[in-house]
Amino acid sequence: MQKTTQCVHTGTRKDKSTGGLNSPIYPSSSFEYLDAAENIYPRYYNTPNQRAVVEKLCALEAAEDGILFSSGMAAISSVMIAFLSSGDHAVIQRDIYGGTHHFITADFDRFRIGYSFVANRPEDIVAAVRPNTKLIYIESPSNPLLLITDIATVAKIGRDRNIVTAIDNTFASPVNQNPVPLGIDVVVHSATKYLGGHSDLCCGVAVGRSEPIRRVKEAAVNLGGSMNALTCHLLERSLKTLSVRVERQNANAMAIAEFLARHPAVRRVNYPGLETHPGYAVARKQMWGFGGMMSFEVDDRRISADQFLRRLQLVTPALSLGGVETIICASAATSHAKLTPDERAGLGITDGLLRLSVGIEDADDIIADLSQALPH
Repeated sequence: MQKTTQCVHTGTRKDKSTGGLNSPIYPSSSFEYLDAAENIYPRYYNTPNQRAVVEKLCALEAAEDGILFSSGMAAISSVMIAFLSSGDHAVIQRDIYGGTHHFITADFDRFRIGYSFVANRPEDIVAAVRPNTKLIYIESPSNPLLLITDIATVAKIGRDRNIVTAIDNTFASPVNQNPVPLGIDVVVHSATKYLGGHSDLCCGVAVGRSEPIRRVKEAAVNLGGSMNALTCHLLERSLKTLSVRVERQNANAMAIAEFLARHPAVRRVNYPGLETHPGYAVARKQMWGFGGMMSFEVDDRRISADQFLRRLQLVTPALSLGGVETIICASAATSHAKLTPDERAGLGITDGLLRLSVGIEDADDIIADLSQALPH
């Protein structure tokens, strides 16, 4: 089945008693166990509603198995803890979500886990590998600069050295990019974003090859970041429209990026669909669509970022991303606020960098709002 069809049909539990088209909601935290094939319990990540969503996501990501979590960070931290112990080392792409960066810098040292933050070039990743390296973790497109990492090359680096590879695929979504067929072991998403898609859920997911996911599940059962049946139901509902939402967001983002790139009051635009983007060629090779995320800087000699944000009327300054509405934020004050000013400067995240999450509204209306807020 094509992705749009998978979004609608895969994983659905048929309601045999009523003929309902949607998976029934099983809110129980207690299940009978006599003669059962396995003990079912929400923290074991095996309830019917959890499995229904996982099957859909595995189909979309071309993965063998997966786990749902109560947040994106629960997924990311569980994956890292599953493969890293005291004395181990991880190679981490430097340009990643600020919450992930903060988790590493706040907790790895006390667990005596070594780590190296590196640029996203394959040669830098190879150079950082040590004999005790157990995990290579990347993010592409990255948050918030939309850097593109060559996924297949990184996967080969890990495979050749028996190192587990993991990627945050949140910005791309499974509609635009599938890292598992490119060789990556584990793919994580903040499902709060595109998978949920309506700015009303908080959840995460990890999918991948069966053996790495088995190890993640063993750690996750102890950490307890499972998701309840009602949230599973809402996520399954949202996934049915994932493909059509993302396709619209792709088209809108391309038009908006081209508009911003031409505007005299905009200094730079970071969007992998622009031919001027340094990762454009790699993005074309590994992505089907360029996504609904971009970042840009306004010319602070003409208007400050704060002034621009306050002049917007349709586009809303708000946290998070991936919803049906277009929202914008200053990364230094939101997603990367926990980094020090020096750390942000080293990454190229200025106080004026604005991250735009493009929604499904009419592109002309979004452009009109951006235009009226910019100086002419």
